[in-house]
Amino acid sequence: MSTIIAELEKWGPGSNPKPLDQNSAKKYTWNLATSHYENFPVISWAVPKPLRQHFANVYAFCRWADDLGDEIPSASDSLRLLEWWQAELENCYRGECVHPVFTALRTTIEQFSIPITPFANLISAFIQDQTVTTYATFAQLEDYCQRSANPVGRIVLHLANRNNTENEAYSDSICTGLQLANFWQDVCRDKAIGRVYLPSEDRQRFRYSEEDLMAEQANDAFRELMSFEVDRTRKYLLDGKPLVAAMPGRLKVDIDLMIRGGLLVLNGIEKINYNVWKERPVVRKSQLFTAGLLSLFNLALPRPAKPLA
Repeated sequence: MSTIIAELEKWGPGSNPKPLDQNSAKKYTWNLATSHYENFPVISWAVPKPLRQHFANVYAFCRWADDLGDEIPSASDSLRLLEWWQAELENCYRGECVHPVFTALRTTIEQFSIPITPFANLISAFIQDQTVTTYATFAQLEDYCQRSANPVGRIVLHLANRNNTENEAYSDSICTGLQLANFWQDVCRDKAIGRVYLPSEDRQRFRYSEEDLMAEQANDAFRELMSFEVDRTRKYLLDGKPLVAAMPGRLKVDIDLMIRGGLLVLNGIEKINYNVWKERPVVRKSQLFTAGLLSLFNLALPRPAKPLA
């Protein structure tokens, strides 16, 4: 039995659970956030301690939404459950919380005055996943990233009290880059579940045919296509780097580490000669540790003095 199915039996629609108190709900979200390993660390050591629980609360919301979209066998059941999750979100903003994720998340929403929009946008992206499995243009894929990834960055800006138009643009660039890097390393995995994120217009541009795609051909056309996507994605990540300096304290390290993690994934794709059909690049913990040390080193470097007027 998958984890989400077991959790739905406890906390899903029709389960009529007894709500957890706030402390127990926070333990629930913390355990959920710290029990998953992904290429990008969820609660890294660089996150200031006062914010770690809030990061866990946000992550738990995202984890549930993601699992309701990806781990439920039936698309129609996923749609129904995502609509239930949206209703639970709306109830949360009315102060009516039953599910432990929302009991914990409510404290974060209130403390940092986070609007409902980024959370609702995330759910809308998971709903889209149930009916849209291919993308004709990169613009369509970018629109999807604006709802599937960028809202997380905007929530973090609220947690850091750095939410303004300029920082949102930098954050969006980083988050889109991280989402795209994830797509490119998971081309094979996504195809196995019927999803293709490589835009049709890009495949046509490099003459990578539908037949090649279905046969998972790692030919020259595919390598040129993947090289193009990796280069474009790297630019998104690097264009967002000014956000590092705009963040407070240790969050500078965390944002820098996220960028470095995304770049490590792209470098890994290059190292396997773009053959993600055969091998999925994995960022090792030792690489993340090294990236973290580099982030700390850069943060500690003295800044050049401003020129005299």
